[in-house]
Amino acid sequence: MDEIKRLQEMIDESSRIVFFGGAGVSTESGIPDFRSADGLYRQKYKYSPEQIVSHSFFVQYPEEFYEFYKEKMMFLDAQPNPAHKKLAELEAAGKLTAVITQNIDGLHQAAGSKNVLELHGSILRNYCMKCYKHYSAEYVKNSDGIPRCECGGIIRPDVVLYEEGLDSVIIQKSIQAISEADMLIIGGTSLVVYPAAGFIDYFHGKYLVLINKDATSRDASASLVIRQPIGEVLAQIR
Repeated sequence: MDEIKRLQEMIDESSRIVFFGGAGVSTESGIPDFRSADGLYRQKYKYSPEQIVSHSFFVQYPEEFYEFYKEKMMFLDAQPNPAHKKLAELEAAGKLTAVITQNIDGLHQAAGSKNVLELHGSILRNYCMKCYKHYSAEYVKNSDGIPRCECGGIIRPDVVLYEEGLDSVIIQKSIQAISEADMLIIGGTSLVVYPAAGFIDYFHGKYLVLINKDATSRDASASLVIRQPIGEVLAQIR
């Protein structure tokens, strides 16, 4: 049976769909997956992306952190793609209850999704570490070197860096949404980043669907596996 047709049937049958997504959801909007960073990054930066976006690196080398962060993680001109738009439509239609994302680009909200649980924070929220004044992503992106507050403090993005814990409230809401879902669609993630990948263990609904270009550790337990770009897949759902 055609994969898209089967996916459509599952969506039609479900009323509490949760979407769990990763970097692959935004690559079709022109945002690269920094985890797949190649030798070019290392030639320029000397460090792996995982090292650079860690808490200890941010504290020790804020200038190098921001050079990488502004160039490789802030894509303020990116627009929602068909995957973001379809998920917003499903929510508006009362079919989808939550979007749980590992992305920090804010594209789900830009597409119109309301209940978005951002596991790793957002580049759109930034605050002074000294006085907690808030700043826009544009301010950070356009600043020279380390972005600073008018009080002199360093501005940091509200994103979860390596070595930092996830927000406990977001974790709780994500687990609750997954545990109450009758269908869980996982898209654009290799399911290797924990603890987020472990959330799937809380799903006890009817349909588990995996849409990812590469194989994942959960393929064997899925009701349906589609190895295609997620935007192309969801664009065909009515």
